[in-house]
Amino acid sequence: MDILWFGVLALLLIGYFTLEGFDLGVGMLLPLTPDRDRAIGAIGPFVLANEVWLIAVAGVLFGAFPACENVLSANYEAVVLLLVSWVLRDAGLWFRRRLFTRAFWEWTIAVASFGVCLAWGLLLAGLGGFSVPFGLLYGLLVAALFVMHGRRFLDWRLTGGGSLLVTGALAAVPAIVPLVGTAGAVVANAAPSANLTVLTFMVLPFVPVLAGAQIWVWRAFGKGPVPAYF
Repeated sequence: MDILWFGVLALLLIGYFTLEGFDLGVGMLLPLTPDRDRAIGAIGPFVLANEVWLIAVAGVLFGAFPACENVLSANYEAVVLLLVSWVLRDAGLWFRRRLFTRAFWEWTIAVASFGVCLAWGLLLAGLGGFSVPFGLLYGLLVAALFVMHGRRFLDWRLTGGGSLLVTGALAAVPAIVPLVGTAGAVVANAAPSANLTVLTFMVLPFVPVLAGAQIWVWRAFGKGPVPAYF
């Protein structure tokens, strides 16, 4: 059961990097993008759906691997950076047309998106026991891969060209490497089998609903006109 839940954790984290990666990549590219309205409109329908993956990662981590919370405690600054950057990025999307100037919020989105990447670099490096400088370098790698993924997403969404498979797989690499390296330690810190069994029966009924919602978002907004509510 513990291996099953590690697989669930890995799947959710990889899914988050693959999907939220293009959102953050587009955010970092925003100051260099000529048509910012269309760029933001392209990611708009996907932002909230992609963030669900991160919430699910947190739920699985706390529920199935509570002992791993020590990693978060040991990297408190990175967690704060992640949360603050996440909030600022979303605030920039919602307030861009409604408060202050667009340029202010567009730069906020770009800087906050970069902050999320740095935070993930620090967290994943901390999970593997590496130093802060290495974590910052790892964050730069995450940012570079996300920018590439975001650029490809804009081409795919706005012009209908190319595919997201290659850049999506590359965006997931920074999550896959530490998961493979720390799999044994994470599984060893799993919750008791009885707890995992109860958790399984609580979560399983919601899996088809979440999967169906993700499929609907991509089918509804993957092509066609770009929304303009952001």
